[in-house]
Amino acid sequence: MHHLAPLARFGRLIATDLRDVTSDPAALDSAGFWAVAADFEGGLTCARFGDVRTEPVPPPTAGRWRGPAAHHWTSSLNRAEYIAGVRRIREHIAAGEVYQANLCRVLSAPLPDPAAADVDALTSLLAMGNPAPYAGTIRLPEHGVEIATASPELYLRRQGDTVESGPIKGTGRTVDDLLEKDHAENVMIVDLVRNDLGRVCATGTVTVPQLCAVESHPGLVHLVSTVRGELGPKEGWRDLLHATFPPGSVTGAPKSSALTIIDALETAPRGPYCGGIGWVDADRGTGELAVGIRTFWIDRTPHDSDHSDGSRDSRTGAVLRFGTGAGITWGSDPEREWAETELKAARLLAIASSPDERDE
Repeated sequence: MHHLAPLARFGRLIATDLRDVTSDPAALDSAGFWAVAADFEGGLTCARFGDVRTEPVPPPTAGRWRGPAAHHWTSSLNRAEYIAGVRRIREHIAAGEVYQANLCRVLSAPLPDPAAADVDALTSLLAMGNPAPYAGTIRLPEHGVEIATASPELYLRRQGDTVESGPIKGTGRTVDDLLEKDHAENVMIVDLVRNDLGRVCATGTVTVPQLCAVESHPGLVHLVSTVRGELGPKEGWRDLLHATFPPGSVTGAPKSSALTIIDALETAPRGPYCGGIGWVDADRGTGELAVGIRTFWIDRTPHDSDHSDGSRDSRTGAVLRFGTGAGITWGSDPEREWAETELKAARLLAIASSPDERDE
């Protein structure tokens, strides 16, 4: 994959000419334009690019993306395991340990031809089939980061000292599907995000300009709120990420209890899914990070195909991953929550898969 040059794309913004890669969040307050990928588990990759320009997302090109066979996807939690997890979270809620927790699963499928697996080509397909406000690519093969996202959710936007978050909670096929539970869930997470931002924002500046607005996306609707604040005089990106990560909408409330429960119930790392993906322009003091939902990533770590002499098959070791999940509250119906995770995944898996892929 060395022939794929490092690249980052966010909407119409494209960055090339990689200059620097670091895991230090303080770099985001230094200088230059940075692509940022933060794993749910805490790993951070910040990549500084020298050339940033605007151009439309190119149309899909034949041969640049060969997706997995549609029937090759497997889930880290199957239906029975996921439903059991939902029931377990409801027990934690009944015991007063948590109000809500997000339960996720990671879908994986082997890529038939790792050489024809360019995440930027997948971004082109997503742009056509599932347009999203925070769509993007981060392609850093040498650093193990290959992400294509169609995220609808704002994690953090920063303009100078003003920061904003746009948590999504509540999903249905149509507005009529949204329940009282969805509104309650959203308000709970808004409280959590207010609290997180309150740790680094000046006292009294955290407001909620928008609560539970309905937003339409391809194939579904979401409830979205906006939380805004003014950073304290000494607070930078490091402090902002420390106070707010992982995003509240994909963890639960209280966050620390939810994270403990997630750790016990989920069997696969979330990686960039439910993390933060986006850009920071340190020169202008601006930035926009999405919550890493509706997100694909390529895992090229060696799997079972290594040989005893240390060599690898050129056709092996590339797996496409995608995460999906749902917020679980006392009012959750386990079957319905499983169905929500299926709804969130179906459209995107269909776009990324190659329906005519034969069994290899």
